[in-house]
Amino acid sequence: MRAQPAAVAAIGLALAASGALAWDDDPWGDETVSPWEVHGFVEAAGGLRTRDQPLISGDASLGELRLQLEALYHGDTATWRFKADAIADAVEERLDGDLREASVSLPLGTRADLRLGRQVLTWGTGDLLFLNDLFPKDWPSFLIGRDDEYLKAPSDALRLNWFGDRANLDAVWAPVFTSDRFVDGKRVTFFDPARGERVAAPPRLRADAPPRTFENGEIALRLHGLIGPTEWALYGYRGFFGQPTAFDPETGRPTFARLDAYGASLRGPLAGGLYNLELAWYDSVDDRSGDNPNLPNSELRLLAGYERELVTHLTLGGQYYLEWLQNHDRLRAVWPFDADLAPDEYRHLFTLRLTYRMLQDNLVLSLMNFYSPSDEDYFLRPTIEYRYSDRLRLSGGANLFGGSEPQSFYGQFRDDSSLFVRARYSF
Repeated sequence: MRAQPAAVAAIGLALAASGALAWDDDPWGDETVSPWEVHGFVEAAGGLRTRDQPLISGDASLGELRLQLEALYHGDTATWRFKADAIADAVEERLDGDLREASVSLPLGTRADLRLGRQVLTWGTGDLLFLNDLFPKDWPSFLIGRDDEYLKAPSDALRLNWFGDRANLDAVWAPVFTSDRFVDGKRVTFFDPARGERVAAPPRLRADAPPRTFENGEIALRLHGLIGPTEWALYGYRGFFGQPTAFDPETGRPTFARLDAYGASLRGPLAGGLYNLELAWYDSVDDRSGDNPNLPNSELRLLAGYERELVTHLTLGGQYYLEWLQNHDRLRAVWPFDADLAPDEYRHLFTLRLTYRMLQDNLVLSLMNFYSPSDEDYFLRPTIEYRYSDRLRLSGGANLFGGSEPQSFYGQFRDDSSLFVRARYSF
């Protein structure tokens, strides 16, 4: 096992922050409030595949010991935040680190504030479905059973929040594009239409990122407010698709296509529950005609959801999601692979989440089901979480995939179905 530079940095910064806290702690009972807040957790996690996976050796999908340290420093005019993970990964037999946050926040007058640095960003209305939230995701972490917080990957960005009387504006600028942490074949296989089969590492899937210039940075905007009890929002984004869905014929490597996106959402009370509506237009800037097979076509995405407590402590939520691929006939006419592997014009998806809380919310049972009638595939995700005390939390669940075709969105992960357990001690 070898230590990675990120792991060394994360551990070093964690020890430094811990030392600062310890030095600031007065054992003689000084009542001065410390500007430091330091907390974190230690978590052990393990997972096993439920099916034979011929493309990846070993039955373990997850096996790690994770230390996270989070520190906040409240200064006179600014708040400093730091969050880092150090991970001992038994599956990949290495030490690793992940700097989740390193930012400073400061007010700009009475109506605005600014946060600068590494941070996790999110907005939108979907339950595990993202339309206008185009900030980076970590899909392998989600698919192997890490905590849901790791589905969101950090960005290096500047975020400005302005608060008006009738509307608020959030503006995010990332000077360097940050892609999703996509499935690369190391832990989870994926379907390659060029080969017509599922593949796995080695070699792992690698993609060429855009040149690191200001021109290739990302800008995201959200204008939002309230009309009565209804939340509304308008969105705009300029950057790139988060997944390497483009292909550069000169280098023979996947890459990221340019993307402009526009959207809107509503969320509010309805018939004793909460509804949400969201739409997004994905403008594939370099292939608006849709006849270049090396670039993704533009898309219209729609989402409608509703959630309601059926009886005390039992909540049911459902969503309908649509992806409408534009200029589909032109894409099929130039599709370079097996015609049966070409994407459909419409992809329909239904989700259903059932959540039951017991023992004063210390025990939470949840069942999340994704089903696509157009792809004829599914993703079933039952979870259980038990809070033994304020410090100790136990959780477990499964990621179960299936489908009639190996190229479908969830069907490609069929052999990567797994069970997982986690134990977290917070301090």
